[in-house]
Amino acid sequence: MSVLIDKFDVFAGGFWLTLQICVLAAIGALILGAVVAVLRISPVPPLRALGTGYVNVFRNMPLTVVMFFAAFGLPALGSNADFLRIPGLDAVFSRLGTDLPYFRFALIALVLYTAAFVCEALRSGVNAVPAGQAEAARSLGLTFGQNLRYVVLPQSWKASVVPLGSVIIAMIKNSALIGFFGVVGDLSATADQLTGAEGYAFIPVAIGISVGYLIMTVPLGALLDRIEKRQAVAR
Repeated sequence: MSVLIDKFDVFAGGFWLTLQICVLAAIGALILGAVVAVLRISPVPPLRALGTGYVNVFRNMPLTVVMFFAAFGLPALGSNADFLRIPGLDAVFSRLGTDLPYFRFALIALVLYTAAFVCEALRSGVNAVPAGQAEAARSLGLTFGQNLRYVVLPQSWKASVVPLGSVIIAMIKNSALIGFFGVVGDLSATADQLTGAEGYAFIPVAIGISVGYLIMTVPLGALLDRIEKRQAVAR
């Protein structure tokens, strides 16, 4: 078990990189998932079909396959991933000191995959809003966008918070795959480095990696339990 003390800085570095990609992926998935959810409930059939197709593809595709295409397919579309460079994000990535371009490939894969589940969590919240609320808004002359903004979405968030939290927890655990697709320094890559290259025993290293993920998921799970109990009391 001495590896937990001797290599504490390595574990801490892996935890920090994993936390970075999880936070960025959560933000991206929430934004993209909200857009897809709007498409899924859109009154325009082509947009609704587009949203449904997106969810059906990514929700039923293994994350490993999505990661594979992101890590090995995206680089083939542009030299050094120049087509993915966004000035604002480049500054953020440079400040974080992340490994490019595979860091952004893994980030894209997590966002695309998780957004499908975020969409369904949001849509479940929308479905929890009584239909009479939307009908009353339409009778007052509100457009589809105004109906969503002022009537449906503010009420749907309450029903969506717990499912969304569960999706984010699943995404944090899914992020363990990124180290096997080129991202250097995350928790899973740290485990591979310590057990493979440096010859440490697997069990102590696995315990250290597990503690890192538990630090991210357990507080979030406790927060969700508290929110769920408060919602139950309110009802």
